[in-house]
Amino acid sequence: MDDIDKTIINCLQQGFPICASPYRQVAEQLGITETDLLNRLQAMLADGVLSRFGPMYHAEQMGGALTLAALKAPGARFDEVAEIVNAFPEVAHNYARNHALNMWFVLATEKPEQVQNVIAEIEKKTGLIVYNMPKISEYYVGLQLEA
Repeated sequence: MDDIDKTIINCLQQGFPICASPYRQVAEQLGITETDLLNRLQAMLADGVLSRFGPMYHAEQMGGALTLAALKAPGARFDEVAEIVNAFPEVAHNYARNHALNMWFVLATEKPEQVQNVIAEIEKKTGLIVYNMPKISEYYVGLQLEA
């Protein structure tokens, strides 16, 4: 990743224009061509530097809910439990952690009341207790790379 890639990431974290040619507008702002911008984004996705490129939705503003949940998956069953949890379309992402609660995942639901239903279903299918840790406040810490 070179300084131009870092500048692209920094720029796109500030927003993405809504216009007829958003990539061209961003490219012009960065002093590169639209083709160069698109090629660099594709390369960063292919290399895994970017895990995804797309909008971030504010689930609560859309009437839905988000929550962080965790469970203690026995080591011998970890992959099996991860497969069960990940099969739920409400699971946004899931991480193995070095902690007694060794599996942490985010649930995103269309309606707030669905969170508890999904947790109950995960508990039923895994036979494990799911600890729900709903968000109290949201803080944003912007990541800006030195370019």
